[in-house]
Amino acid sequence: MITKEKKKEIVEKLKRAFKDSKSVVFANFKGLSVADSSAIRRALRAEGVGYSVARKTLVKIALDGEKLEGERPALDGELALVYGSDALAPAREIYGFQKKLDGKISIIGGIFEGGYKSKEAMLAIASIPSLQALRGMFVNIINSPIQRCAIALNEIAKLKN
Repeated sequence: MITKEKKKEIVEKLKRAFKDSKSVVFANFKGLSVADSSAIRRALRAEGVGYSVARKTLVKIALDGEKLEGERPALDGELALVYGSDALAPAREIYGFQKKLDGKISIIGGIFEGGYKSKEAMLAIASIPSLQALRGMFVNIINSPIQRCAIALNEIAKLKN
């Protein structure tokens, strides 16, 4: 049994996480082993992403104090919160575990840019590549015409010789 003081402490921690984070992902987990949970926490911590498990009633109390647009997604089942200072990392990282663990953990919604987002919106956000990957794609796009031109010139040189 959690004391009232402990509950207040948890609610304050959640409120702080909501205020300090650029995005929060609500994840449902069921049948997650301790080893899987520890692996998730370790991987998320390495990426600078927080992971908390809290009672739904305490999460709802903490969310009631926030001024967020949109409709709050249904917080069904066991609830984990994934949050961080990077807007995309929480969704992207937990989505990676969703694919790897075959439904033991799944995104059910979240908070992004000051409003509640649905499961579908959070999954779309999770599929956005990292900044480093986007830079790589950009360099590849820029390099492609140059590479084709070099190949064409090489073929012309072969024909003339």
